[in-house]
Amino acid sequence: MSENTQSDSIFPYTIRETASFEITIRKSRFRAFLIPCDSKEGALHTLEQIRKEYWDAAHHCYAYRLGDNGQEYRMSDDGEPSGTAGKPILFSLQRANIVGVILVVVRYFGGVKLGIGPLAKAFTEAANSVIENAVLEEIVPQRRMMVHCSYDDVSRIIELLEEYSAQYEVMYTDAVQFDATVNSPSFDALAFAIIDRTSGRAGYSEITAE
Repeated sequence: MSENTQSDSIFPYTIRETASFEITIRKSRFRAFLIPCDSKEGALHTLEQIRKEYWDAAHHCYAYRLGDNGQEYRMSDDGEPSGTAGKPILFSLQRANIVGVILVVVRYFGGVKLGIGPLAKAFTEAANSVIENAVLEEIVPQRRMMVHCSYDDVSRIIELLEEYSAQYEVMYTDAVQFDATVNSPSFDALAFAIIDRTSGRAGYSEITAE
């Protein structure tokens, strides 16, 4: 998603690959990095690596959002005036609804003080820019089902599963079983179609995590 930091999706986004962006504002250089991570330990390890690589920078400000809905988060101004760096970075992540990431903005001070308002705006611009530069992937929750049918209905079931973009594996025994995973919003419609289009010959059961 590169066209807008604001998403209308009800599902969060994440990234698979690191994105970076650099801007210069009144002689200060801001290098922003958006990096995937799946735990607090991973986020802090990533931060430490950036601090080592960009050891000569004045500040290494960041925010991260973890968990299914970004319920675990943390931010830091790293010596910048309170509220001018960590909060704007976190707000950018929240606005774009991105989870499973840490966003670090490395600042090289250029000798000109920006003031609290312009500084917060600069960190916001850096954070928004790196998000715009990233390839975002929507996280859609999935559900799993076991579909059973006769050999006569195999082609019809395969057609249905592909129609609903389900991932599946087929097991052939006396009958046929499909271990299928489908996006949650499509689950009920697919379940109904399995019964309806086979006139009740095929059936399904949901597989839930223990």
